[in-house]
Amino acid sequence: MADDLAAVVAGFGAALRAAGLPVGPGRCERFATAVTIARPGTLRGLYLCALATLVSGQDQVPVLRAVFSQVFGRPDEDAPAGLAAGAAQPGRTPEDLLARAAAQARAHAGQQVIREAHDDGQDDGELREHPDRYLGSLTERLASTDFAELDPDELVRLAELMRGITLAVPRRRSRRSRRRPGGPRIDMRATLRQARRTGGHAFDLIGRVPERRPRRLVVLCDISGSMEPYARAMIQFLFCAAGGARAEVFTFATRLTRLTPVLTQSLPGPALQRAGQAAPDWLGGTKIGAALKEFNDEYGRRGMARGAVVVIISDGWETGDAALVRQEMERLSLVAYRIVWVNPRTKSDAYQPLAGGMAAAWPHCDAVVSAHTVQALRQLTDALADPVRRRAEVRIRPAA
Repeated sequence: MADDLAAVVAGFGAALRAAGLPVGPGRCERFATAVTIARPGTLRGLYLCALATLVSGQDQVPVLRAVFSQVFGRPDEDAPAGLAAGAAQPGRTPEDLLARAAAQARAHAGQQVIREAHDDGQDDGELREHPDRYLGSLTERLASTDFAELDPDELVRLAELMRGITLAVPRRRSRRSRRRPGGPRIDMRATLRQARRTGGHAFDLIGRVPERRPRRLVVLCDISGSMEPYARAMIQFLFCAAGGARAEVFTFATRLTRLTPVLTQSLPGPALQRAGQAAPDWLGGTKIGAALKEFNDEYGRRGMARGAVVVIISDGWETGDAALVRQEMERLSLVAYRIVWVNPRTKSDAYQPLAGGMAAAWPHCDAVVSAHTVQALRQLTDALADPVRRRAEVRIRPAA
């Protein structure tokens, strides 16, 4: 039964991923566990196990039903897998169902790959993927997959999609100015220089306006054990979209590490490898309050966070004192222009900030987004480009 179940899970999971559903190893394991416990004897029971473990939204149900019907048969019938509708036979056991379902899954997997000969005379046995009717390329299908379900090779494949995303932050008024006709201030040097061409008569007044420059982007990324897959994806995204050097990037778990000098490689792979070597606390515990205090004391006080857009990437699990998180977030909110918190756990509509660190930081955030897939990164880009400060004003407590 174990071999048949493995074949069912592997074949069905591959078919669902090819159809565009984010079915990774975690969901496949839950599906196998449900089948082992429920021991369904009909297609309907097998479909209900898949429905309970392999989809996360109502919009994914039609694709699951279509792929299930394509691989095993219509789930509306109570006939065992591999039998025609209405031909159910008494005495069939769950083992028989899994054996027939495994045969159907293997047959379906074999139909997905075809052998085609190349016109240039290459070997006839080279394998090609059969085009799927639900979605196009593999990269596009990975764009809707949760970062936690991607392996390192699949994550590198998404680099091209990440390079196509533009990070835009609000602009600030600079002390410098630039020339513009009709500006509020007159540039006397430029005006008199141009007047020499007309015999000393200044027919055109050249004005100057204040220059506006993009605000600094500062990123604090949690690299603890629970955030490791998302941290790698977000660091790669910042490297591809922001260029690495144009954003100040820090990582923290039990200590704060500045990664800006490391993210100057030309390829995301070496940059991620060097980032893992530069941060000694990778996969460690989480001390958000201590990391924020170190950032405020060492970098924020020097002006790095003043007027900047600060992005904090963490699930909010704090192993230290939550009161320290609240205190340091208050300090940061007094100098930062906007604070955007990226929490992959907020992808669920039922999420509530019950964790100590997240509950303490929530009132001081201008926006909280999930950004758990490439498609969901649009939430982050919109939050960064928003010029409106939405958090509550922090009142400075009078000294005792």
